[in-house]
Amino acid sequence: MELGNISKPTYGPGPEAPGSSTPGLVTMAHGFLRLVQPNPLPADLINFEQSQNGFSQEHIRELLLYELGFLVCAAIGVVLLILVPLVGCCFCCCRC
Repeated sequence: MELGNISKPTYGPGPEAPGSSTPGLVTMAHGFLRLVQPNPLPADLINFEQSQNGFSQEHIRELLLYELGFLVCAAIGVVLLILVPLVGCCFCCCRC
């Protein structure tokens, strides 16, 4: 059993992402997530050991600012969920 040179270890490039059969979709999904949520989670805002009075207005504002990208995507989704069937119904019922 050879231990190698213990005083000067050699380091590899580190762990790699697992291979995928669809690298284009994986790249697109990661690009979308980086676009929507580029900032790391502010862990200091989420403190479950706070007093009983809950979050302050400033903490809620910072958390909403952190989640702004997801909130915009959800709002667009709700608008499309309402607008697309309504426009489709108008096209089907009001053929002139």
